[in-house]
Amino acid sequence: MSKRSLNGTEFTAMVLAGAEQLQLHAEHVNSLNVFPVPDGDTGTNMNLTMTAGVAELKNKYSESIGHSTGVLSKGLLMGARGNSGVILSQLFRGFSRYAAPYTELNPSQFAAALQTGVETAYKAVVKPVEGTILTVAKEAAKHAVYYSRRSNDIVDLMEQVLLKAKEALAQTPELLPVLKQVGVVDSGGQGLVYIYEGFLRALKNDASSSELSSASVGQTDFREAAEANIVTHPDLATVQAPASAQSRLSTEDIEYLYDMEFFINRKLGNAQSAVFDEEKFRKALSANGDSIIVIADDETIKVHVHSKAPGEVLNLALLYGEITQIHILNMREQHRDLLSTGMDIAPMPELFADIPAESKAPEAPAVPPADELAPYGFIAVSSGEGISDIFKSLGVDVVLSGGQTMNPSTEDFVNAITSISAQHIFILPNNSNIVLAAQQAAELLEGERQVTVIPSKTIPQGIAAAFEFQEDESVEVNTDNMLEAVSRVQSGQVTYAVRDTNIDDLEIKAGEYIGIQNSKIVAAAPDLQTACQELLAKMLGSGDEIVTLLTGEDATEEITEGLTAWLEDNYPDAEVEVHFGGQPIYTYLFSVEA
Repeated sequence: MSKRSLNGTEFTAMVLAGAEQLQLHAEHVNSLNVFPVPDGDTGTNMNLTMTAGVAELKNKYSESIGHSTGVLSKGLLMGARGNSGVILSQLFRGFSRYAAPYTELNPSQFAAALQTGVETAYKAVVKPVEGTILTVAKEAAKHAVYYSRRSNDIVDLMEQVLLKAKEALAQTPELLPVLKQVGVVDSGGQGLVYIYEGFLRALKNDASSSELSSASVGQTDFREAAEANIVTHPDLATVQAPASAQSRLSTEDIEYLYDMEFFINRKLGNAQSAVFDEEKFRKALSANGDSIIVIADDETIKVHVHSKAPGEVLNLALLYGEITQIHILNMREQHRDLLSTGMDIAPMPELFADIPAESKAPEAPAVPPADELAPYGFIAVSSGEGISDIFKSLGVDVVLSGGQTMNPSTEDFVNAITSISAQHIFILPNNSNIVLAAQQAAELLEGERQVTVIPSKTIPQGIAAAFEFQEDESVEVNTDNMLEAVSRVQSGQVTYAVRDTNIDDLEIKAGEYIGIQNSKIVAAAPDLQTACQELLAKMLGSGDEIVTLLTGEDATEEITEGLTAWLEDNYPDAEVEVHFGGQPIYTYLFSVEA
């Protein structure tokens, strides 16, 4: 059946289906990380970014595609995490700019919106790299513009967009040699393909894709949902395709009727709080629930679950800390309300006015007069209690919990910036995957706040930059000095491999310890001390450098003492410092500075 135009209702269904498809395959996207490290996070970042976007759509439904795309863009922009999430938000930011004047889009306009999205995303990245999500989006949009000249069917066009995106994804290893060397396609590009698959599924009104599992739907068995033409996403109220889906779904069939979302603040737990075991926690939640999402870092656990027994879920959560931001929705009650009102489209916002959208943009507090402001303020991203304490001791005003497994969003940076009463604010992202989100936040507040992002890509670089700061110097001098400090620091990380791989002629076995110098794996060994020593030997040059060891939560006193003794024996002129970092995943972080 031909579809000649696309309105806001249909676009919303596409976005929800795309978000669901991405969520289902987020772990696969994570696994495509080039390095075999245990914290690949592209899928997680894209999933959280999409979740923020659809949360806005949930509360601001419109039949106008111009309005709907604008709402989505705002949610994605504020919720963007990691480089992949920021690029995704820019793709839809450009799409929404083109679609803004329209109530509906025809095929040629839809293609032009995709193309505008690509142009916007490329402009947002200082040095675009081909063989990434950018390439997949570019090739798909280019083909869409070409094909729209010969087709007046949106469904037909979307099929072609998806086919071209898959073709471009398959070619990413030819454009980015490291992908070919490791034997994977680009993770961000794969994430975008999953989103486009969801788009097409919604357009075809076909929720019975064999790639999706019944466990993902939660409100009812997936095959039953497919027959009812329901497009679902765990964090959203049900949005239907044009068919009267709700009338064909029995309220009693919603088995796990309580849609729950909350945070556990681990730092506010009592002395008896249990050690968090994510696998055990997930297993306990699954006893009476499904659609489970658990995202944990060293301070916070975000939980989403559809459950039969909300009291048991909350009691379980209390074992690990203090519960905050609790939202519970009875999905049977919601379904009955929809039936009673005869609604066959997404519910209007007032039905869920008591459920705040997670990605709602913060209202910036009034900035005090200039003579009441401190000259400078600092924001740093940290992973680990000890590292956070180091940044605080160096005068950092706001330390955001983050790192490879929990990237702060654009909104997190906006909130941090607006909370500081300072004339000029410096941001230290301390992770290459966080720099774009920090820069996006700075751009959003341009004209309101003066912000400089120092593109520190590691914790040692961030600490070196903070040490270099002088409050009595100008912004320009401090910026130059901090950038110079970042450039002269060598950074090392030690973790373990999650899969066998061969990279840069280094054969790595799953379970081995690997040493990463700056952004390159240079050491691999079956035991931790050997891997650390091989990495340090690569990092040290003249032997009279300053060497800093930041111990992670899994570091042992025995290994740490062995490393300091080895350094004293082999590099007697080196100045060695040891500090508790407390970071997860990476047993040791090393800094070497001449």
